[in-house]
Amino acid sequence: MGYYEDKILPHVVQFTCGMPAMRKVRRKATAGLHGDVVEIGFGSGSNVGCYPDEVESVTAIEPSDTAWAMAADAVAASAVPITRGGLDGQRLPFDDDTFDAALSTYTMCTIPDLPAALAELRRVVKPGGQLHFLEHGRAPDESVRRWQRRLEPVQIRLGGGCHLTRDIPALLAAAGWESVGLDQHYAAKTPKVFGALSIGTVRALD
Repeated sequence: MGYYEDKILPHVVQFTCGMPAMRKVRRKATAGLHGDVVEIGFGSGSNVGCYPDEVESVTAIEPSDTAWAMAADAVAASAVPITRGGLDGQRLPFDDDTFDAALSTYTMCTIPDLPAALAELRRVVKPGGQLHFLEHGRAPDESVRRWQRRLEPVQIRLGGGCHLTRDIPALLAAAGWESVGLDQHYAAKTPKVFGALSIGTVRALD
């Protein structure tokens, strides 16, 4: 991880994705989580305070030391115990069937090998467990998708590998996750190129 990705990008992400106005959609994504949860792309802790009371612990996967340091106060004040459990969502250092559920918010756009990460989540989540997600990605309208394709090379460079055109629900289905619920819409007061959201829950197919 380079200097920009570790030292500067976490502050950019906190500014763009950690705004208080986004707490509502984060609470929607986390609703129904329970037990021991693995959260990939923990970042600076923007989901802390949004976990339901049924969550007993959160194991955070976060590659950036700067982001983890930014989360220190939120982690310390959290009613839910939170520990940093790894750096790379593509290679999770846990036994099979370790967690009751998983969470990903604004993370699947940047993981280099997303199918590998989704396979790892299937491995470490117990049978019947669910993956909750809040992600941006491929817009439903072709006119918006054209601009996403044009802007994506710049976004990837400036956003630490963030893609605009990933079809998150389709990628989840291809990785063997079955949709339980999905809401797709454009975020208010956000350019549609960046604001095509997918909020949902999936479970692993047998």
